[in-house]
Amino acid sequence: MTTTAQSAEPFALAQAAADHIASATGVAQHDIALVLGSGWGGAADLIGETTATLPAHEVPGFSAPAVEGHVGTIRSVRAADGKRALVLGARTHYYEGRGVRAVVHGVRTAAAAGCRVVVLTNGCGGLNPAWAPGTPVLISDHINLTATSPLEGPTFVDLTDLYSARLRAVAKSVDPSLTEGVYVQFPGPHYETPAEVQYAKRIGGDLIGMSTALEAIAARHAGLEVFGISLVTNLAAGISPEPLSHEEVLAAGRAAGPRISRLLADVIAAI
Repeated sequence: MTTTAQSAEPFALAQAAADHIASATGVAQHDIALVLGSGWGGAADLIGETTATLPAHEVPGFSAPAVEGHVGTIRSVRAADGKRALVLGARTHYYEGRGVRAVVHGVRTAAAAGCRVVVLTNGCGGLNPAWAPGTPVLISDHINLTATSPLEGPTFVDLTDLYSARLRAVAKSVDPSLTEGVYVQFPGPHYETPAEVQYAKRIGGDLIGMSTALEAIAARHAGLEVFGISLVTNLAAGISPEPLSHEEVLAAGRAAGPRISRLLADVIAAI
């Protein structure tokens, strides 16, 4: 198989997934896609009426989630204004070892399904001690420390304005108290050492996590407008005197869930 044919494979799979979603939901085209990370799942219920729910593993290219706190469904939601939201609850993380194509399959499927905007959310560690657990932070830029890219071959894509300034302005019109930060994606699944956290801080990072950046790159390549928002679930290693744990992340997400879900639903309504 030629390199060109190989590089076309993920897009053919995304189109097959989009065709399956259209057939199974009865919705020919969706307008906005949401990838809901830890703490953000409740937003799907506030956006509008869920008209179809699909088990993710039945959709071409998707798998059941491997991480507690993520749901294994894909939902079609009709908002009050008639727009259609595609809620992707089956996120694949880079550390799962399924390859970067699987990591970005969701956003490529969203583009193939007709979406023009993608909302990427996550739970993350914070580098700013002023950001208590439960603080939502808009992503203004990212630093990709996974040592990989979802783009293959001579695919040169400008990432200067990757995270939409327009959509961040919309979010701030909904909640003027929202602040911004630079998200740093590490490969995971282990948490970062205090030295790695200080490195991320010195190169301009404000938030640390194990998702989002690779998805955002693929989304830009697919022509999607990207809105990113993080939930600070804990202070990063060395910033906090306490050891890190996934249980802490889940607990912070549960505590902040209703408030940040309402915020996200209001932002989506304003887009």
